[in-house]
Amino acid sequence: MLLRVCTEDLVCVCADGNYCDVMLSDGKRRTMTFQLHFFEETFRQLHNNTFVRVGRSLIVNTRFIHYISLTEQQLELHGRNLREHIVFSGLPRDDKSIHCISLSRDALKGLKESLEREKGLENG
Repeated sequence: MLLRVCTEDLVCVCADGNYCDVMLSDGKRRTMTFQLHFFEETFRQLHNNTFVRVGRSLIVNTRFIHYISLTEQQLELHGRNLREHIVFSGLPRDDKSIHCISLSRDALKGLKESLEREKGLENG
């Protein structure tokens, strides 16, 4: 399969063993036969790279980050081109709208600090 996607439409990439699920802003989800490090290396080559790895299993497009909670160990993605909120949590939940993926508090803290530093550079 060949999938061509504008990086602005790519919301996140979730690892699932030797495969990855690519989530798009139109709500579609595609399973790819690549491991997460392939995407990480590919995104590094972009001129305006907005992708960041969060822990072992997830790469997110920072343009879609809406909410980070260290206490709830939760990351919410949302944006005007995104049909529905995508919520990731490192803690087990009963809510079916939340994707349980191994998001450690340290990984979320690193992401939050990185975004705050980036914002500081934009303002400074």
